[in-house]
Amino acid sequence: MPLTPRRSARRSPGANMRFVETKTPEQQSCLVLHRTRHLLIRQQTAVINAIRAHLAEFGVVAPVGRRGVVELLDIAAASSKERVPEVARACVGALGVQLRLLKAQILEFDRQIMAWHRSNETSRRLDEIPGVGPALATALVASVVDPKAFRSGRNFSAWIGLVPKQHSSGGKDRLGSISKQGDRYLRSLFTAGALAVIRYAKIHGTRHRPWLAALLARRPTKVAAIALANKIARMAWAMMVKGERYKEPAALAA
Repeated sequence: MPLTPRRSARRSPGANMRFVETKTPEQQSCLVLHRTRHLLIRQQTAVINAIRAHLAEFGVVAPVGRRGVVELLDIAAASSKERVPEVARACVGALGVQLRLLKAQILEFDRQIMAWHRSNETSRRLDEIPGVGPALATALVASVVDPKAFRSGRNFSAWIGLVPKQHSSGGKDRLGSISKQGDRYLRSLFTAGALAVIRYAKIHGTRHRPWLAALLARRPTKVAAIALANKIARMAWAMMVKGERYKEPAALAA
């Protein structure tokens, strides 16, 4: 008698699928606010670089920083035709107008983010974590609809992109560099916050932060910043899941 083919085991369509909650209009609006501000900051950096590059062609340079850009614009406006030609001065002047407009728009978006932050209870609680300011707190609340969708703080850090790649086999764990997959904007905010904590610790001492002190003793600052950013992300996830306020570790409270 003919052989009948074996039936393959069928799985339900949603067996291996993870569903994500839909963001509210308020959350989407906050993310639009953050993305627009981030775009304007990139444009501001591009304009500043253009001003410096154009004037450097005529030997006009200034120190790095905001004051240096203002100094360059003042020098260009007061320069003679022999030093900076009229056409070049007009172009730099137009870039200066664009730069002032971008700064005013970014400042207005900062005010709106702060207003959103003050109106949200979860965002205010997250702001209590060292290294988390209003920008990161509001971005987290707007990006994460249901923190309980993540099984652990490590899964949450992996979603952001703050955990190393794994090359494990044969019972041996081998960790590589940071994967840089995930939410690039949140990762940059977490890293910037961690660097701020490290700078503060270097100025005021690390004796109240033994974990960070030991890490900085054996690792470069940037590597330590990623590890600290990972730790901050896990604390933020735990606070969002449990609805708790930030509690200082015993070493800090002493």
